[in-house]
Amino acid sequence: MIERRQEFASDNTGGLCPEAGAALQDANAGAAAAYGDDQWTQRLCDRVRELFEIDCDVFVVSNGTAANALALAQLCQPFHSVICHEYAHIDNDECGACEFYTGGSKLIPTPGTKGKIDLREVEAALTRQHELHSHKPRVISLAQATEVGTVYVPDEVREISAFANKRGMFLHMDGARFANAIATLRCAPKEITWRAGVEVLCFGGTKNGLAAGELVVFFNKERSADFGYRVKQGGHLASKMRFLAAPCLALLADEVWLKNARQANEAALKLANGLRSCGAEIVFPVESNAVFSRLDAMVAQNIRERGWDFYKFIEPDIYRLMCAWSATEDAISAFLSDFKAARSCASAAR
Repeated sequence: MIERRQEFASDNTGGLCPEAGAALQDANAGAAAAYGDDQWTQRLCDRVRELFEIDCDVFVVSNGTAANALALAQLCQPFHSVICHEYAHIDNDECGACEFYTGGSKLIPTPGTKGKIDLREVEAALTRQHELHSHKPRVISLAQATEVGTVYVPDEVREISAFANKRGMFLHMDGARFANAIATLRCAPKEITWRAGVEVLCFGGTKNGLAAGELVVFFNKERSADFGYRVKQGGHLASKMRFLAAPCLALLADEVWLKNARQANEAALKLANGLRSCGAEIVFPVESNAVFSRLDAMVAQNIRERGWDFYKFIEPDIYRLMCAWSATEDAISAFLSDFKAARSCASAAR
């Protein structure tokens, strides 16, 4: 049986980083208060406020789907709509959770190059909303980094925020790979969040070295009123919250989160450069930890038969390769070696 290696299928395949693992063990050393009244959760909230340099409200939930869906439910009434990119995770990969938790809000996907919101397309979508006969536009949601691995620079976020604000809308940021974006931009977290007009950020940790746990960060406290009740009703108030909070706190201490993100980003660049040197086409700019390559179906199948796992994405011949924080040079070299062999086999077969 061929051993299945999944280093590049998803950044969710990476394990718990050492710092998070040690923190989890420390949190398990004895009893602690439940439901977020423990010292780790309180220190985590304080650390997030320090990181973003603002007095924000911070909530811990179990996963990214819950973070996005609950955050959008907080901003929307059932008759509201959310504008997003056509590749957005909230529209394609969350099984209608946003619609479920909002009780009827509609997601309106719009096209845009390089996975980014195109305000001309958003404007066109808004003109098609017929007042009382359509959902009322309420939120623009953007992913940072995007679903194709590109990154919004601060000016782009500010432009989208100004557009939204002018129309009485809010800006939500799906930050499942927020760390990877900051590692690329090398800016303070505030510069692409509250200072740029983001109302609420879903700050991901699972893809950055945690086993579970995401943060919902409200920069405007008026928007977070009673959100704790929403989290509880939604089934995401952990009774033993310290086991989510302690590893996350360790991630944010001493810039471990940035170290992990830089490792993942650098691995993606090495992988992309290696694929280019083998003659593969890289479809999108590699700005975070994602590599998208156009592959012949026979080559892709041959690579899979050699034990590698990865996903087809967007078009029939575009495949996504994700680098976790734990991706190694040995894994990249082994994949590239098998890629070369697969191309040779495919050529010979023709």
